[in-house]
Amino acid sequence: MAENAIIKKEEIQSRIYTIRNVQVMLDRDLSILYKVETGALNQAKQG
Repeated sequence: MAENAIIKKEEIQSRIYTIRNVQVMLDRDLSILYKVETGALNQAKQG
């Protein structure tokens, strides 16, 4: 996928989970969508 490629809505929706009536995405799935390492995503979240 190109850097500025559009991600299909279905691809994003399939990675959204409902836990205790709250919609969440796992860091693993976000890292796949953003094409970064999971560790880099978690480090950016903390900083």
